[in-house]
Amino acid sequence: MAMTMRILSVSIRAELDVVSCRQRARQIAALCGFGLQDQARIATAASEVARNVYNYAAPGRAEFLIEGETAPQVLTIRIEDQGPGIAELDRILAGQYKSQTGMGVGLIGAQRLMDRFTINSRPGAGTVVELRKLLPAHAPLLTPALVGDIGARLAALPTEATLTEVQQQNRELLNTLAELKARQEELLQLTRELEDTNRGVVALYAELDEKAGHLRRADEMKSRFLSNMSHEFRTPLSSIRALSKLLLDRVDGELTVEQEKQVSFILRGAEDLSELVNDLLDLAKIEAGKIDIRPGSFAVADLFSALRGMLRPLLVSESVRLEFDEAADLPLLCTDEAKLSQILRNFISNALKFTDAGEVRVSAVFLADEDAVRVSVRDTGVGIPEASQQLVFEEFTQIENRLQQRVKGTGLGLPLCRKLAGLLGGRVELQSTLGVGSTFSVVLPVRCAPQPRSDAPAAAAAGEDEPGLPVLVVEDEESTRLLYARFLHGSAFRPVFAASVREAEEQWQARPPVAVLLDVSLKGEDSWRWLTDIKSDPRRAAVPVVLATETDDKRKGLALGADAYYIKPLSRLELLSTLDYLTSGEAGANAGQRKENSL
Repeated sequence: MAMTMRILSVSIRAELDVVSCRQRARQIAALCGFGLQDQARIATAASEVARNVYNYAAPGRAEFLIEGETAPQVLTIRIEDQGPGIAELDRILAGQYKSQTGMGVGLIGAQRLMDRFTINSRPGAGTVVELRKLLPAHAPLLTPALVGDIGARLAALPTEATLTEVQQQNRELLNTLAELKARQEELLQLTRELEDTNRGVVALYAELDEKAGHLRRADEMKSRFLSNMSHEFRTPLSSIRALSKLLLDRVDGELTVEQEKQVSFILRGAEDLSELVNDLLDLAKIEAGKIDIRPGSFAVADLFSALRGMLRPLLVSESVRLEFDEAADLPLLCTDEAKLSQILRNFISNALKFTDAGEVRVSAVFLADEDAVRVSVRDTGVGIPEASQQLVFEEFTQIENRLQQRVKGTGLGLPLCRKLAGLLGGRVELQSTLGVGSTFSVVLPVRCAPQPRSDAPAAAAAGEDEPGLPVLVVEDEESTRLLYARFLHGSAFRPVFAASVREAEEQWQARPPVAVLLDVSLKGEDSWRWLTDIKSDPRRAAVPVVLATETDDKRKGLALGADAYYIKPLSRLELLSTLDYLTSGEAGANAGQRKENSL
């Protein structure tokens, strides 16, 4: 667990100590890299809590600490006393209580000024208040040596500075008034600009409505074209293939060697064109959402047996063997067998095309961590350069190699495989070494979990109609999201996915979750601050947050309000047991104790 670095301690016995606490808080904030506004906020919050200690529970003590070993670190101000405690703490924090002396206003103000505010008060045992503020992004990472240097610089500053502190407060007040005036002028200017642009926005909406109408009509035309093309293209191609086979079978008489060669070219061209049309139609149907998934239970061994007989005719050379490994120990798959067969036929066909000698081996393994099956097609062919391995999944893309002149293709098979795998809730993988061979794999869940189309409504994508308690999963890695979906499948929870903080806020507004599973290492986003926002919001603070990340800074996570902290990879048992505990009544009853133990 990350260590806590102590900067300074200030005793609170007299009124001058309250001023000293404010002064030290501002000085420490400045040395830690906070701006002038945050310095004033931190100093004000510290002095308000310190004044409560002086008025009701002196003597007390204020400690200034740095928590966390990764950026952004946390400035923590811990103020404690051994006084009588606070009798009506819940009413004070809810804004429902105010004494004649004004007690309670200072606590609420300090809570609003800081990123994180926790208080623990027991009758006769004193009160502990902890104020936390995330260091700004530009602040340097503080090490024990730098913290020691800050302590030395503080020791060199004067402490008896009542008049100086009052003057500093006056300057802060004047700066605040000047800033408010500047903000008011900015608001007036912004209002004028909004009025000027409002007419342009109205015109833009009208233009967008017109474009939307064009797109709707274009989509209808595309659908009609697909239905017509399905019939108009396939019918003449079928006729050409049938007539070519009749001629090659000598139904109408013998053919010369040249005639047989020419008719063979016609037949091969018609078959290639038919394959191209089929792939184009399949891709278009997937994009239009017109392909239905028909899951059913079947054994992988039975699928291999069918493929073995179906693909044997593709072996045109005795130097290449097609082998299928045993698949007897695998669980039954519940997915669309026809679409999985189509994916594997594409993989095997490509492997046979680009393998001169050796073997093409088909195998399958069970992935217990993902509750999925990986089916792989490995060849000893020409291989694919590393720089081109992602290009093969782009439509109409073919990689140049020594067999390219002999082997023709459409460049649509692999993109189609990737989209079909996505529809079945899985993914495709590729490992290849140039001159050694390639391994194409499809990973599918044991039970089909079809993925929604990218243009589907967010509610449908999140599984709004699925049973279970919603858990907001904020994770930007697709493979990890798939893993969490497998973990939560069949449990009392259902995942609601978000790839960014903005999406997480939208999902929360649409359906409040019972818990949050958060990765603090989202690309280009500061989810540490989002965590503090959640735990500082009275309406959302009770929702438990589980951090699952590669960043090893557990103490900072717990200090900012996380209810649990795990280093990836997180196991299914850990995730489910943690969610069960945090969403149960027992977790709520022990929340205060857990927070106290984490400090």
